[in-house]
Amino acid sequence: MTYCVAIKVNQGLVFASDSRTNAGVDYVSVYSKMHSLGVPGERTFVLLAAGNLATTQMVVNLIQRDMEQGERRGLAHAEYLYDAAHYVGELSVDVQERHAEALKQSGNSPEATFILGGQIKGRPPDIYRIYAEGNCVTASPETPYLQIGETKYGKPILDRIVSPSLSLADAGRCALVSLDSTMRSNISIGPPLELAFYRTDSFEVAPRLSLKPASPYYASVQKSWNEGLKRAFKRLPKFDWE
Repeated sequence: MTYCVAIKVNQGLVFASDSRTNAGVDYVSVYSKMHSLGVPGERTFVLLAAGNLATTQMVVNLIQRDMEQGERRGLAHAEYLYDAAHYVGELSVDVQERHAEALKQSGNSPEATFILGGQIKGRPPDIYRIYAEGNCVTASPETPYLQIGETKYGKPILDRIVSPSLSLADAGRCALVSLDSTMRSNISIGPPLELAFYRTDSFEVAPRLSLKPASPYYASVQKSWNEGLKRAFKRLPKFDWE
């Protein structure tokens, strides 16, 4: 299982993901689900991936190959971020169809979903969720975030806190708490947690953090959030009969 989230605010974009691909009593594997791509000073992309690991890795490899070879329909030449998202969706569908029958026979699914975000010079930054079917949706001012994977546990804080006016740093903290909440409720979501920031018109993903449970900053955020929730709960209004 996977959990990834991207947040769009006025200052830029925030991306966050866990790194666990399998979980069980005696088997855990770790792979990064966050991929940075682009052309320095011209375009920057971050791709978050969830679903079949072989599908997502093949899609990422094809994207990188097309960028290196200057493929016209690839990320190196997309005029709009929507064009880039549509291209990633096409690649994903092609890869899924190529391996669907073999995976079906083994009881596995080739499906994968992605979030593509970033900025092309002369255009505003944006984020898109790309479905397994290849189509995509973007965020909105009312819901300025997108999720893939195990989304339900980390959604409440996003609904309560995230708005376009939120600072980039606060959006990052919100994404981190959203990941932590998901990890607490689902053992298949696990560290290290990856967090990346993109400031509008910078064409650079920085900083990019990899946080383990023992990381001082993550441990501090986790402790502060837990203690804050307990304090807030104790301050709830009493029943009339208490």
